Amino acid sequence: MAKVRNNPVVRGINGSLGNLVFRQMPDGSTYISGKHDFSRRKLSQGQQDHHSRFQRAVMYARDAAKSQPIYAQLAAGTILSPYNIALSDWFHPPVIHEVKCEEGRILVNATDNVLVVRVFVTILNEDGEIREKGEGLRGEGDWWEYGSATEGRVRVEARDLAGNVTRQET
Repeated sequence: MAKVRNNPVVRGINGSLGNLVFRQMPDGSTYISGKHDFSRRKLSQGQQDHHSRFQRAVMYARDAAKSQPIYAQLAAGTILSPYNIALSDWFHPPVIHEVKCEEGRILVNATDNVLVVRVFVTILNEDGEIREKGEGLRGEGDWWEYGSATEGRVRVEARDLAGNVTRQET
């Protein structure tokens, strides 16, 4: 793959020309590579499943890159586009790092590569029946707080902007 800078002959060329593929990068550089031949390629079921997931991610990223300003904010000053950030967000669910049960409240430390938009807490009895449930409030940093005096098993859900959900039970 060749990288071209400041060449007026290829400036603005994007796409394929014969057996060459030209790609314009956000920093103004142009990459040139050979065209790949996939005509005889046979995909496994796992590869087909991944292609299907990627198509859904692309549909999400196209819309979200335009409608969610946080993707543009995170892409500013990098070579990534808002679309790239949105695509990455679709593939990375939030992570619940810690759940602390203190007197009168439950604290949840949850992060995401872009943004955790919601933390939902459910308190269960020994039989698994719901005693209490509700949405946590964002605290300082990556901490979320849910006020409760009810005791029992705690189930936590963290949701990101792309709709990914991570669950953890303590």
